[in-house]
Amino acid sequence: MKTSQSPGSGLLRGAFILGAAAILSKLIGTLQKIPLQNIGGDGVFGIYTTIYSFYAFLAVFATAALPAAISKYVAERTAGADQRGVRSVLRAGLLTACSAGFLMALAMWTLAPQVSAWIGSDHTLLPLRAVSLALLVVPPMAALRGFFQGLQQALPTAVSQVAEQIVRVAVMVALLLTLNAAGAADERIAAGAALGSFAGGLAGLGVMLLFWRRYGRTRRSAPSAATKLSQAASDTAAAGEPGTEPRTEDRRSSSSRTWIKRLLIYAVPVFIGSLSQPLLGLVDTLTVPRLLQGSGWDDLASMEQFGIYNRGIPIVQLVFMLATSLSTLLLPAIAEAKARGQEERIAASAGVALRWLWLLGLTAAAGLAVLAGPVNIMLYADAQGTDALRWTALSAAGGTLGIVSAALLQGMGAVRAPALFLLVSATLKLTLNLLLVPLMGISGAALAGAVSYLVAALLGVLLLARLTGLRGGVRRTLLQPLLLAGLTALAAFAVRLLTSELLSAAGLGGRTGALLTSAFGVAAGVLAFAAVLVYTRAVSDAELSALPGGAKLAALARRLRRES
Repeated sequence: MKTSQSPGSGLLRGAFILGAAAILSKLIGTLQKIPLQNIGGDGVFGIYTTIYSFYAFLAVFATAALPAAISKYVAERTAGADQRGVRSVLRAGLLTACSAGFLMALAMWTLAPQVSAWIGSDHTLLPLRAVSLALLVVPPMAALRGFFQGLQQALPTAVSQVAEQIVRVAVMVALLLTLNAAGAADERIAAGAALGSFAGGLAGLGVMLLFWRRYGRTRRSAPSAATKLSQAASDTAAAGEPGTEPRTEDRRSSSSRTWIKRLLIYAVPVFIGSLSQPLLGLVDTLTVPRLLQGSGWDDLASMEQFGIYNRGIPIVQLVFMLATSLSTLLLPAIAEAKARGQEERIAASAGVALRWLWLLGLTAAAGLAVLAGPVNIMLYADAQGTDALRWTALSAAGGTLGIVSAALLQGMGAVRAPALFLLVSATLKLTLNLLLVPLMGISGAALAGAVSYLVAALLGVLLLARLTGLRGGVRRTLLQPLLLAGLTALAAFAVRLLTSELLSAAGLGGRTGALLTSAFGVAAGVLAFAAVLVYTRAVSDAELSALPGGAKLAALARRLRRES
């Protein structure tokens, strides 16, 4: 008989493994903004982040929603031994991806002057057109990724992602160095950096085409008996033998129009649910530069301030990656439990996921907030915008909780609720930007983001509690996470002060001193987090055992508690 584990422990193990893999695969792409700012400066960084928010908003459909739909239907057709259907899904997916990419690229190129006027900066025109080229190659690449994921082949996607990010960053840095040395204007340097997205997408598409070619060659050269049988069955059903009415699904498998409709029906809710970060970024792009100009900053200076405002985004995105990875795992697990009527399993899994992500998000936010000064200098060479970075760090708490709660709701079939909460969050962000940016500058925009994320998360959690009967005592759901976050932040802050004093006495300052201060502060925070986690039992031994190597961790935790 199996040993008892808390419900959702398998979910927790899978979430951590998936989260670690996602962070490793996306780390290059997320941290590319640091050399961008270091080489190009805050002006180039501000222009780039401004135009990239439009690209990110449009690309969500092609890179997240559509591949998810293709993967779902390819997996279903494969399970049903319908090779004709698999090819029809891929054909429809590629047609949809290429058409959508072309239309989005054309619209972004054509409307670039109008978008620049909306932003309030002529410096964004050329970079907008440069980044629009990526929409020609990224959608078909993402469609092929969805196809191979539907076949449960992860290697093509993994290799393609790594190739895309390496080429993207390499081209971006090469163009940054070349244009910067030539004394080019900030908008031309930003446009050169934006071309890295096109080069990376081209490299990723090339890798996917190589895998597709190998896949086709393998199927032609050595078809298995099962493949032949399934193909014959599919052809027979599609043709219709005498006295046999072809199945509706098989009759439709060759219709690209039907499959395009199905893909869109599935992809649109996923697209809406994935818009949280891009939409809030778009709200910032359309409001913050103009509000700064209204406060007395000129065009280029407002772009520089906007770049400084975005310094904390890459760091917070690392935390969001873990939450997004967990949400990817939650959707099918919760949907299966919902279909089986396992309400207790849903509530237990939701409780585990929400508590862990709230713990990690809140603790990461608190730790980064107290280390904002040295982290800012370590990554960006100066302390400008430290207050804004500190407020941005607090977005990690609400953002992680919001991502996971939205995934849980979608898995339960409540696909409209996350979209509604997204609109509430975006409206609140717009309102707070209008109120706070004139008063606090970029710190006001960062504070508005933290509040908007938290409100959307709370709405999601409240709805989950009503739908699942999710309950939790004040001590376990609120006081323990606050205690963990507070003690973690306190330990990091104390070590930061001590390290700064020692390094100053030793004559070590600048980025080296900031690096050492940040490293020691993070280490102290991690140790404090682990110690409080053990002694407060914020996470049960069964949940701890679900982590990779967790059995030893749980045994160590029990021994430490006995000795204390």
